[in-house]
Amino acid sequence: MNSGHVHLWLNHLPTIGFGIGLALYVTALLLKQADLRRVCFVIFFLAAAFTIATYVSGSDAREQLKETPGVSHPLMEAHESAALVAFVFMEITGFFSWIGLWIWNRPTRFAHWNVGLIFIFATLTFVLMAQAAYIGGAIRHPETEAAQAVSLNPSVPTLPRAWGLFVQDHSWVWPACETIHFVGLCLLFGTVLIFNLRMLGIGKTMVSFAALRQLLPLGMLGFTLNLLTGMMFFVATPEQYTGSFFFLKMMLVVAGALNLLYFMLSGSPESVEYGGDAGIWTKVIAASGILIWTAVLFCGHMLPWLGNSF
Repeated sequence: MNSGHVHLWLNHLPTIGFGIGLALYVTALLLKQADLRRVCFVIFFLAAAFTIATYVSGSDAREQLKETPGVSHPLMEAHESAALVAFVFMEITGFFSWIGLWIWNRPTRFAHWNVGLIFIFATLTFVLMAQAAYIGGAIRHPETEAAQAVSLNPSVPTLPRAWGLFVQDHSWVWPACETIHFVGLCLLFGTVLIFNLRMLGIGKTMVSFAALRQLLPLGMLGFTLNLLTGMMFFVATPEQYTGSFFFLKMMLVVAGALNLLYFMLSGSPESVEYGGDAGIWTKVIAASGILIWTAVLFCGHMLPWLGNSF
């Protein structure tokens, strides 16, 4: 199995999987099923997480197809541009879905508005993802005649290439993004470390789980900053982020999202008060969370040496 197979396998998650989630969400809204709506929040959040790995795997797949006879390079660039726009809307949908999980059972006015926002962004995301998949299918399936329906103008830079040119022409952009990336990293890893160490029993006489849970939005803010700036790096110079080592980092990020879901959905940690001790399963999840995000940091810093970047 090569990176092309990985990309083909993963791209079904943000298209078919997300479409199923949207159909369930519409059903939940029509039938006013709150529990089903919460399930859809989880599906959207997971789809957003897996879409990160899906998008970055496309760079390796493109490198493999560069020398393939009969493959249209403008069509690949059109697919990349459409995928980037769909990716942005997917992540916005995932972000608001996470907020929906965070404020679940809290009588806030925003909770009602958030349900509508998720529906709007989820619908737009599905349309954009379908368009990206349609163009992507035309790359290797000329019999569908989909290429004739795609507007191609090789003289006009696509969105990813335009961003790359902007970064090259403005020397301040990269170091500014690096600074923001570092700030986001501090917020994210600091929250992960404090939160999970408490679950492992450190400081249990000082603070409760409910109090530390209030730090999760700071961790999500850090992750958002890292994702924004990280994708700016990737879009600007995708050739620097190829190979299995970088993809491993992205899959670890997905694993980190799965780890977070436990604390968002499980009710057992909620009962951990001052001086209380978490259950063994919660401790396992907490320890794995620290290991996962430490591994993400390791992979990121080792890219120049082990990942053939820069």
